[in-house]
Amino acid sequence: MEEMTRLFGLDFQLLHDVVLMALAVFFLFLFMSKMLFEPARKLLNDRKNRIAADIKTAETDKQDAAALKAEYDAKLKEVDKEAEQILSEARKTAQKNAARIESDAKEEAARIIKRANEEAELSKKRAMDEVKQEMITVASMMAAKVVAANIDATVQDTLVEETLKEMGDSTWQS
Repeated sequence: MEEMTRLFGLDFQLLHDVVLMALAVFFLFLFMSKMLFEPARKLLNDRKNRIAADIKTAETDKQDAAALKAEYDAKLKEVDKEAEQILSEARKTAQKNAARIESDAKEEAARIIKRANEEAELSKKRAMDEVKQEMITVASMMAAKVVAANIDATVQDTLVEETLKEMGDSTWQS
């Protein structure tokens, strides 16, 4: 009956075992904490620091990229301005060339017209000379029939020339 008086069967041996077990668990916890938890904490801290560094690097890279984008946008605008300037100069050059070609064409047309007028004038003079020769021939024939057959060629030519002078240049040219 003595055993019944004890609650849960607590005796000195059990208490001793419990205390030793608690100490063993405590030391095991300290040992595990030192050997496992601390490296795990260190690993987690290192990972946290690496992630923070990666985030900081990513932000820096993002800012650098934004700066480069702004620089490239500025360069693109500058290139667009240069392209527009080059196109403008090309247009001006094309207009100058067109004006030069047009003036050359007008000069060539004027030369062609002048040459055609000169050729027409020469043709007119040739035609006048031919008509004059024809008139001389007709006048000679008329003179030959009117005047006796005794007149020689020099007298005949003199008479034709006098007749032509009397008629005048304007009479037979019209």
